[in-house]
Amino acid sequence: ACVRSAVSQELLKEGLHRELLVKAELGSTGQWTEGCTVAARTQLPAGVYVDPDELASLQQHNVTKAVLIPDVVDVEAPEYSAPALTVVLYLQPDPRCGRCFRAALPVHGRYHRPAGNSEDALVALKSPEILVCCCDGELLQIFIRLEFSPQSG
Repeated sequence: ACVRSAVSQELLKEGLHRELLVKAELGSTGQWTEGCTVAARTQLPAGVYVDPDELASLQQHNVTKAVLIPDVVDVEAPEYSAPALTVVLYLQPDPRCGRCFRAALPVHGRYHRPAGNSEDALVALKSPEILVCCCDGELLQIFIRLEFSPQSG
């Protein structure tokens, strides 16, 4: 079991073109994560999307690794006609912390219907699920899902 594990995500940059930063701290020591693959599965609401072409370019240059579900995204669709997306984002070890993993993913805001007096649209992101696979080279790879309690603050 993970002791003092935590997951966080934040949106960096301003405007419609943002970056989603996901961080996970796994337990009190990172020794058990050596050789493990760590991923974050997150649901993106209809108000934001990942551009599949941009993602493919980033993956080709080994900047990030992620899987989009569905893998076809209408980048021109407004929020009210777009589906939610699931993203599995592979996290990389954080060199500053032996038990920490992180990854960033470009996300884009969608146009929303005009709102009366408000100029801003609220898009709420759910906390990601962290998946860990400590595979020993066999074909069958099993991910375990880590449960995190919400952090206050």
